[in-house]
Amino acid sequence: MSFMKYCCGEHVELALDEAVDEFETAPQLTKLEAVDKSEFVCGYCGQPAIYIVANE
Repeated sequence: MSFMKYCCGEHVELALDEAVDEFETAPQLTKLEAVDKSEFVCGYCGQPAIYIVANE
């Protein structure tokens, strides 16, 4: 099972905590490039995503 969540700056800690709670390992945090930001939205609030939190 994998975990990948797009998130805004306000919800990045929530996504990190969720990944750690679910998999008990440190997730990868990747900052989206300016071009990519318009394509993805935060999985918590719908605002433009700034980060991807994933366990792979």
